[in-house]
Amino acid sequence: MKLVIVTVVDDYIKEVSKLFKKAGIATFSQLDIAGYKSRKANDSMSGWFATRDGGANSEMFFSFAEETHIAALFQEIKVFNSNLESNNPVRAVVVPIEQFI
Repeated sequence: MKLVIVTVVDDYIKEVSKLFKKAGIATFSQLDIAGYKSRKANDSMSGWFATRDGGANSEMFFSFAEETHIAALFQEIKVFNSNLESNNPVRAVVVPIEQFI
């Protein structure tokens, strides 16, 4: 089991919920967040959030899921991002879980 975390601008909330379901991840959580990017952000983080003086209205989704479902989610996200016309792609990370109750 691993923890998958996905961030997205508010415009794509419904689509990301559908991506989780397509990947077989039926249980996930969603939080409102504000994304910020310093004007001095390093290149590896550019594009994570839009450059704005205020925070970008964003969402964070997360779920504890099996690797096969996470792999399917990443594939769905890759396809989704390849069709975007904006520079605010869906971002995802996976965190291994060493113990859980």
